[in-house]
Parts: sequence; structure tokens; C-alpha cells
Amino acid sequence: MIHALVVHQAHLISSLITSVLTEEDDVYVVGRAATVAEALTKIELSNCNMILVAATLPDGGALELTRTVAEQYNNIKVLVIGLPESESMILEYVAAGAAGYVLQDVPVERLLENVRAVHQDKAIVSPSVAAALMDRIAELSRITSQHQLNPEAYELLTPREREVLGLIGEELTNQEIAERLFIEVGTVKNHVHNILRKLEVNSREEAAAYLPLVEANESN
Repeated sequence: MIHALVVHQAHLISSLITSVLTEEDDVYVVGRAATVAEALTKIELSNCNMILVAATLPDGGALELTRTVAEQYNNIKVLVIGLPESESMILEYVAAGAAGYVLQDVPVERLLENVRAVHQDKAIVSPSVAAALMDRIAELSRITSQHQLNPEAYELLTPREREVLGLIGEELTNQEIAERLFIEVGTVKNHVHNILRKLEVNSREEAAAYLPLVEANESN
């Protein structure tokens, strides 16, 4: 049985999705939420095993919720709904822990098909996204095999450089990092240069391979 929590900032759309799901014999909607905070509260109070989260949640809320659920609730799957047909954005959600996605403007039948596929540990992806996923896996494998991570090198990074490294991992451009941190683009470039130098890597992708060390450091 699928126990779903619907997370959407628009009450009307949330109600429509709930109505569609409740008509199915194998789906039970445990509740609805409009914000990340409300969703996390309802997760604790319900027995949901799937979250349908709108990609349009304000302030990157959908990505934040996806990461949080993937990290803290192994028994709950996240289905991101309303995504544009953007390979980079889809890959970002998959990397964050999403078990599946539904593109915007799809028919109801496709939504239900994806809900059931995710529940059965299956993924419905387009050929282009599948190819992009394979390319990403191959790239990570190449980086891992060619570059041995050096924890001592990571320790050389300043707190700000570690923060920039985390944003590099989110595939943000220098301009986007500058806007996120409220600093000049030139300052970001200097941080990136120092990060590559200290980690002794040649690209942003290779530097991002150190992100598990960032997460481990933050959890300690």
C-alpha cells in the first residue's frame, strides 16, 4: 500500500492531486503540506512511505526536502513532480536522492504510473536522461579512479572555501555562487582557484569528489 504525503505550495493543485490519488485503491493520502517545515512535521506524525513534492516549492524547498528525506528517512521515497524537461535539473534531484520524477504538463495517467513505479523501486526516465545518468556515472568513476582523495589536502581549505566547494557540487556557476554568498564574482574565482590548488585537482568536477569529506566534517 502506498501511503503518500503531497507537498505543494498551491492549495488548489494540492487538493487536485490528492483527489486523483484517493481514487486509487492502492494509494492512501496521509496528508498535505505547503512548506518544507510542515512536510517534515507531518512525516514524523504519519506513516507515509512516499512524498510527492512539487519542484516549484519556493527558495529551493523541493531540493532541500529531497535531500533531507533521503538522508534521514530510508523508508520514504521522494517523487518530484512538475519538473521542466531539463536534464541538468533532473540529474540534480536524482543526485539529491529523488527516486523518480514527473515532468510538468503530463497527463494524470503518467503521474499514477510514476507513483507506482517508484513504490516498486523502479524508475521511469526518458532515453536522454538515462544517457545523461550513464555519462554522469562514468565521469564519477573516472574521477574516482584517477584521483585519490587526500583528507589532509581538504583540511587546508578555509571555512569559506569549503562553502564554495559545496556550491560547486551543486553545479552552480561562479556568478550564481557570488549571488548566493553575496560576494563579488572575482572573489569567487579566487576561492575556486585556491580550492583547485590546495586539493591538487584540475577541474571543478574533481574538486566536487571531495564533497563526502565536507559532509563528514559537518556531521562531526
